[in-house]
Amino acid sequence: MDITLFNHQLLEFLDQSPTPYHAVKNLVTYLKKAGYERLSEASTWQLTLGQGYFVTRNDGSIIAFMYGQEDILKTGIRMVGAHTDSPCLKVKPNAELFKQSYLQLGVEVYGGALLHPWFDRDLSLAGKVIYQDSQKNLHSTLLDFNDPIASIPSLAIHLDRDANKNHSINPQTDIPPVLMQLDKHSKQQAYSFKDILKKQLKSQNTSIDIEHIIDFELSFYDTQQASYLGLQKDFIASSRLDNLLSCYIAVQSLLHANKQGTFLICCSDHEEVGSASSSGAQGSFLKSVLERLSGSNTEAMTCMINQSMLISADNAHAVHPNFSDKHDAQHSPIINQGPVIKVNANQRYASNCETGAIFKILAEHAQVPVQSFVVRTDMGCGSTIGPIVATQLGIKTLDIGVPTLAMHSIRELCGQKDAWYLFKVLMQFSNHHNRVHIQ
Repeated sequence: MDITLFNHQLLEFLDQSPTPYHAVKNLVTYLKKAGYERLSEASTWQLTLGQGYFVTRNDGSIIAFMYGQEDILKTGIRMVGAHTDSPCLKVKPNAELFKQSYLQLGVEVYGGALLHPWFDRDLSLAGKVIYQDSQKNLHSTLLDFNDPIASIPSLAIHLDRDANKNHSINPQTDIPPVLMQLDKHSKQQAYSFKDILKKQLKSQNTSIDIEHIIDFELSFYDTQQASYLGLQKDFIASSRLDNLLSCYIAVQSLLHANKQGTFLICCSDHEEVGSASSSGAQGSFLKSVLERLSGSNTEAMTCMINQSMLISADNAHAVHPNFSDKHDAQHSPIINQGPVIKVNANQRYASNCETGAIFKILAEHAQVPVQSFVVRTDMGCGSTIGPIVATQLGIKTLDIGVPTLAMHSIRELCGQKDAWYLFKVLMQFSNHHNRVHIQ
């Protein structure tokens, strides 16, 4: 694979993954095509050396691994962690709003979203739906309207003269998207959101047997496709770069890993809201998989973890040319100049000098430049799944990321070289386990 094909597939993955559920579905497609076998948490596992496997939880988190031919108690497991979720607007359970002849939907802000960029975009809706068939059986399916069906119109500046000076957004009242205009003679009762979902599902699959929509988890998303940007196409612009970019890099690293050692990727949901869920990084998903791989023996698990390493891949803050004073001058990552090691003395990132040194050696072998990020000492610092997993497992961990502008906006910006750079380093990580240990 070369960088052109790598980035082409990246853009396709971003466009086809409007929600964590769709992202996991697309990751599963990659894995199945490569011969990986699905496992169930509810069944006993019988694993074959040299075979690839994957297991999902709640459809929004996935763990996949190449079960290597070497003894994992001696070599450990090389792991890459990322997250499938992104800040967005989620539809509330009782969503219908009828105002001034418009049908709108009430939404809840998921994660630390930048709200201003959500206005005046062509929005669609996607997610997971639970329905009951004519035999009263429950089913789960994914839904994507695909077409632009909604917008959040800005208030005209004539009616808000201070909009460019000091404009705050009330997430309860200012952001319900507009879906359609109602005829003045129409009855509001005729526009049930669940009926709209039922009609949409049937239009996408005429043979589906739906009696009632029981529940749903749906999110609005921007329909503008991922693309190259810039006079020299230096950049990639897309929704959900944080952190589907890392999920894509992780799965490609797994698919190109050899079968000698065990290499594992974990893409978890709910990172943007703290990871505290059954399928988030604070849940039991990763630990339970590792216990099964080690044989569910405490001593064996401890031996394996001691020989293992996790790279937590989550986008890093590139220095903004208009706001460079928001960065520490000595730690200001630049787009297209390589992956970023993220360091924080207060353990908001899990990197330390040992894991940082290992990554630098791997990058040197891959001929990839490396940068560092430390937040200004007078500013607060975000976090990742890295410290969470390091705390739970006691595994040596590194926090890295691709430098990104406009993080948590509806459309983010990264460099067209940087995902490829990180992929090359992770290939070294996956195929040379002897380079992840310090004597």
